[in-house]
Amino acid sequence: MFKRSQTQGLLIRVSEPRDKIQVISGPRQVGKSTMVKQVLQEISVPHMLVSADNVEKTNTAWIGEMWATARARMKASRASEYLLVIDEVHKINNWSEAVKKEWDEDTFNDVNIKVIILGSSRLLLKDGLTESLAGRYELIRMPHWSYTEMHEAFGIDLNHYIYFGGYPGGAKYINDERRWRRYIKDSIVAPAIERDVLQTKIIYKPALMKQLFELGCAYSSEELSLNKMLGQLQDAGNITTLAGYLTTLDESRLLCGLHKYAADEARKYNSVPKLMVYNTALFSVQSGTTFSKAFTTPKLWGRWVESIIGSYLLNQADEYDYKLMYWRERNDEVDFIVEYNRQCIAIEVKSGKRTTNNGLAVFRERFHPVQSFVVGSGGIPVEEFLTWDMGDLLEL
Repeated sequence: MFKRSQTQGLLIRVSEPRDKIQVISGPRQVGKSTMVKQVLQEISVPHMLVSADNVEKTNTAWIGEMWATARARMKASRASEYLLVIDEVHKINNWSEAVKKEWDEDTFNDVNIKVIILGSSRLLLKDGLTESLAGRYELIRMPHWSYTEMHEAFGIDLNHYIYFGGYPGGAKYINDERRWRRYIKDSIVAPAIERDVLQTKIIYKPALMKQLFELGCAYSSEELSLNKMLGQLQDAGNITTLAGYLTTLDESRLLCGLHKYAADEARKYNSVPKLMVYNTALFSVQSGTTFSKAFTTPKLWGRWVESIIGSYLLNQADEYDYKLMYWRERNDEVDFIVEYNRQCIAIEVKSGKRTTNNGLAVFRERFHPVQSFVVGSGGIPVEEFLTWDMGDLLEL
């Protein structure tokens, strides 16, 4: 069975002395539960895996009951340490307060119970951690699957990865596009929007949020002002509401609006957003275009190539703590600007989708990036770039 790189990181942390709660954080369907089960198979530490999936959300006492069971089993087996894993923890109301209470009690009484928590909703986990568990947890971030991972695990080639994206559960359906689309929409998109987003945030216009998600995915790799978005959405709203919803979709690691790179902060955050999906599968299911049509139409395929580069950069941004932007000045543009430590890297994507522009040269002269290069035609091959680690590029 394929193991993601985060598996080794969790193994190391579980073997260390008890210090922090280990939190597995990431979007839906990226293998969080599978990774934890792989770790449990490799360790000799006695453990207990429980899930709140079928527990009433009002039953906050359930967390304390499971913790008490772990303490009893540890004592009965005379073990020097014990590992408690709670899956789908976010489905319990006030889960973070309950976890804090039990963790602090064990800390005070020198009870050596290590804890892993995870859940399918990145948003709900994030809110709980921010509210109650500050200083008590350590994150293991699990992004969408990379090209290297999908290729090694399922043998998917570059072009199929560009279109079908990095959802491992959908890999077996790519030869049946209708079935693949149903899987992405029913098992990933619907739960992500209807459960994670709408149940986490106060969303006064759910229909507007859903329309924004669908429109944003369909426009991946394109600049679209909030005013123009409002003009294409049926449910009435305002720009502030739309901007807030786009931020929520970004926090869910589904869709984001890249800011324009500028010398001052005000110009960055008041710019027209460039929409970008975190996983090109989300773009493909909303595009209304088949793989065959997209791949054989150069102008169309260029948007997929730019989106795959953008999603790759977005998924590593969390790990290496950089900001991803774009730049445009009249007819000159650069597709992606990686900003870090008051420095930047300029990346232009070329795939025959448009005529060559002087954006990279103009940007170099004006902003002096530490690195600038082309990915695609006449530059670094897309397949090679997707195997790079941004940490090496940033010299971190």
